Amino acid sequence: MATHAPETIRFTTDQLELIDQTKLPTQLTYLVCETVEQTHSAIRRLVVRGAPAIGIAAAYGVCLAKSNKHGVPPTKKDYLNAIEYLATSRPTAVNLFWALDRMAEVVESTDDSQLLTALITQARKIHDEDRVMCRAIGRNGASLLSGVDTVLTHCNAGGLATSMWGTALAPIYHLHQTGKRIKVFADETRPLLQGGRLTAWELSQAGVDVTVITDSMAGALMHQGRIGAVIVGADRITAAGDVANKIGTYSVAVLAKHHRLPFYVAAPSNTFDMELVSGDEIPIEQRDRDEVACPHGTRIVPDEANVLNPAFDVTPAELVTAIITEVGVIESPTQQTIESHFADRT
Repeated sequence: MATHAPETIRFTTDQLELIDQTKLPTQLTYLVCETVEQTHSAIRRLVVRGAPAIGIAAAYGVCLAKSNKHGVPPTKKDYLNAIEYLATSRPTAVNLFWALDRMAEVVESTDDSQLLTALITQARKIHDEDRVMCRAIGRNGASLLSGVDTVLTHCNAGGLATSMWGTALAPIYHLHQTGKRIKVFADETRPLLQGGRLTAWELSQAGVDVTVITDSMAGALMHQGRIGAVIVGADRITAAGDVANKIGTYSVAVLAKHHRLPFYVAAPSNTFDMELVSGDEIPIEQRDRDEVACPHGTRIVPDEANVLNPAFDVTPAELVTAIITEVGVIESPTQQTIESHFADRT
């Protein structure tokens, strides 16, 4: 049985194909993007989501830039405008800006006649690097989970959020492939149910034992001794180890600390924003009220009531047992241990 979801992102020279994650788990369909504007909309509407996948999709989206003049190839200015526009799609996941910066470097350093070819090559390189990253995080995190039988995860940080195995789910897939069976509890992850819809779908497709719980159940299960560890992904990590992830992650981290359970974060090196130290500096995306008030078209909140809908929260580093990257494991992350982790890489 497969150990990852179908390819989340596919690209030809003139179109980008994305699994439409708004349709899962009932429909597995691809949305085709042929323009920068369609790619921006797909990212904004969460057709594609997950920090690494957003970066990959945006890189390919740059390659879809068109010229304003009929029959004239796009210029450097057209590509730079596309990069600037795609950067406005979502504010929190730093992988988006990391990927777009790489595409901008190609634009600035390449002759016009070779520009499209060079951009496609760079986007595919970003995609290929992500596949390697997923497997490396899987290997590096497997030892941390090898001694536990049950793990809790929040939101979706699997193949749907990356190019294949994901980040938080990569160690689970690695262990599953080698014969170690781990039971996964997946928080439903309100308000958009990425855990119930997406994590449960891809894990069950891979033959991993997964049980969906409501977000409010996690503490009770920890108290009952039914959870051995927590592992989540990240959209941005500061230089000091504060972690921005899907709203509700902070609550899970506090519960894990209270119950003396390890709380692991899995993320590639490009999720670290070394220009920020405190998590208070991370921009938190505020999304539409209807995601909370009218989920799936059913109104559950009166129009007169106010709604808060931040997409992310920040977990301080002191609640994180370890951060798993493609380089290795950062135990008890601090600014010093993070700097040392990446210094050893060079």
